[in-house]
Amino acid sequence: MSKRGWILFLSLGVLWGMPYLLIRIAVAHIDPVVMAGSRTLLGSLLLLPIALHRKALGPAFGKLGWLVAFTLIEINIPWWLLGHAEKQLNSSTAGLLIAVVPLFAAIIVTKLGHEKLEARRLLGLGLGFAGVAVLVGLDIDLSHMGAVALTIVVAFCYAIGPIIIDRKLNDVPAIGVIAASLIVATLIYAPFAPFLMPEVMPPASSVISVIGLGVLCTAAAFMVFFALIAEVGPARATVITYVNPAVAILLGAVVLHEPLTIGMLVGFPLVIAGSFLGTSRSASGHGVEAQKA
Repeated sequence: MSKRGWILFLSLGVLWGMPYLLIRIAVAHIDPVVMAGSRTLLGSLLLLPIALHRKALGPAFGKLGWLVAFTLIEINIPWWLLGHAEKQLNSSTAGLLIAVVPLFAAIIVTKLGHEKLEARRLLGLGLGFAGVAVLVGLDIDLSHMGAVALTIVVAFCYAIGPIIIDRKLNDVPAIGVIAASLIVATLIYAPFAPFLMPEVMPPASSVISVIGLGVLCTAAAFMVFFALIAEVGPARATVITYVNPAVAILLGAVVLHEPLTIGMLVGFPLVIAGSFLGTSRSASGHGVEAQKA
């Protein structure tokens, strides 16, 4: 990989490893719907001029049904659920649980008949979900199992979203899909936001976190992702899946002083190894899907 490729790769690893930390800070004082809606609004405002310049919005809105389906599954539902989950879970725990996205993607693609669940993939799925079981069993209080369930639903949504892109929106420019989706997501959140606004001005840390989610983790991250794909190709770009949870765990420990637990130390390598084995490219299949929050 070129020097530029490495810079883009490492930058994206940070940008898509940061959301868990920022969400954890934001939802302490801001409702998840308001947080997610502010994020989509900022992201759409920043990406809209680029999409208009490239005349990419028309083709995206031309497939409105699938665009709305993608938006609900990839943005509205998971960002709302993840915000609620992180009211209880540490940011590093959420980041590690989301790392099972490639495993869910492998199962879904297999069920659709596009790939076979061969022995290597079965081993990977077993290792990956064993890692989640270790994390949950050793680290998570039983009273937080609802938040774990919400995070698993988020991971499942993130696994479906790219499949919709690949099967139904693959002839639409990516910048058009993302910009249009953020616009649609903002419109979906908008009716609920006025009733959920905080009664008092949130602290600066929460406000800055929301701005960071919209500007850095959404608009900037997608632009870096597109640049990375152009630089190294889609298959190598998806390796970022294995970097995001490591960044989330590191940021949680350094910034929020979240503990590096035995469950994480054992569960993290199992999840990553399982994702690699369970989703590595076969002769007739697809590689892992990039995952973000």
